[in-house]
Amino acid sequence: MLTVDNLVKSYGGAGRGRRGGGPSEPEPDTRAVAPDGSRVFAVGGVSFTVEDGELFTLLGPSGCGKTTTLRSVAGLERPDGGTIALSERVLFDSARGINIPANRRELGMVFQSYAIWPHMTVAKNVSFPLDILPSSRRPPRDEIDRRVRRMLEVTELGAYTDRSATKLSGGQQQRLALARALVIQPEVMLLDEPLSNLDAKLRESMRFELKRLQTELGLTAIYVTHDQSEALVMSSRIAVMNEGRVEQIGTPDEIYGRPATRFVAEFIGTSNFVRGTVASVRGDTVAVDTPDGRLVCSGAGAAPAVGAEVLLSIRPEAVSLARDPHPGAVNQWAGEVLNRAFMGDAVDHVVRVGAQEIRIRSHPTESVEPGTRVHLSADPARVTLVPA
Repeated sequence: MLTVDNLVKSYGGAGRGRRGGGPSEPEPDTRAVAPDGSRVFAVGGVSFTVEDGELFTLLGPSGCGKTTTLRSVAGLERPDGGTIALSERVLFDSARGINIPANRRELGMVFQSYAIWPHMTVAKNVSFPLDILPSSRRPPRDEIDRRVRRMLEVTELGAYTDRSATKLSGGQQQRLALARALVIQPEVMLLDEPLSNLDAKLRESMRFELKRLQTELGLTAIYVTHDQSEALVMSSRIAVMNEGRVEQIGTPDEIYGRPATRFVAEFIGTSNFVRGTVASVRGDTVAVDTPDGRLVCSGAGAAPAVGAEVLLSIRPEAVSLARDPHPGAVNQWAGEVLNRAFMGDAVDHVVRVGAQEIRIRSHPTESVEPGTRVHLSADPARVTLVPA
């Protein structure tokens, strides 16, 4: 198990940085702030735990602090504050002055650029991390060869042992970088956007290949990406980051189906947002009055007080579209189709409801012409309450 607690990393220079974490995160170590306040916070009080056997993803836009967090875990960045521990072994602790060098953390890392040695064969690339170990820690030659053969086998590169690394395709080079990181038998694998250099079709197939390897080998891994689809497909849990802090941690289902903030709802997929005022609360069911009628959401968790201003998030695929009213539907609007777009596996409709536009994603057989009057409905269990 790897634990990161209240991690802070700032850089000098003019600029504005986030210093605070979310409601569940402690304040960062303010000793990282210069007297004139001219510090830019790449990471501002990030905390999470990665369980054994998990593929834990740090997801967010460029500049959100995800790579800085990963590099801090790897020992390639020295944080200003916080702690990083692997099981009972402390890798970094600002208060106690502990900072284990990167080459002694025994973590595997795959970089975005792969960093393949062009003058070495496939087998030599894989054995390299073991070959350069001090003699006191280096395994015997036959053990190194056995590990290399095993890694080439699981990454399906056994037929390319003596081939020059530069003669491999992009997907094969990605697997070679993974084999080289795995050969040291790390407790945790760190992967920094390893698929971003591949074309779209290969990237999609490699997602499943990486997930297969992670599951087959029982790897504990931290995966960094800005690709929402990649995170949803591969992850055990996801930490969505924004401006140096964690917005939400949860399973892919939780992150997508129950976003905790507007940022998460907007960044992960597409959402319709409807503002309103809480009309009533019964258990975890909340009724909200909006300019276009009352909407109900269930499973709201900690419900706000009656009269509070709230925001409802509704995914496009959670909205049903029909030409006639839905008998007995709780959440129902009448509107007019403004536009539609054929997406191959779905049809996107934009429907005007009152003063706002609602986006609906339907089965490709459900295509409605613009100008048609329609009725929309949404299951209360698929309507999410987020802070306004």
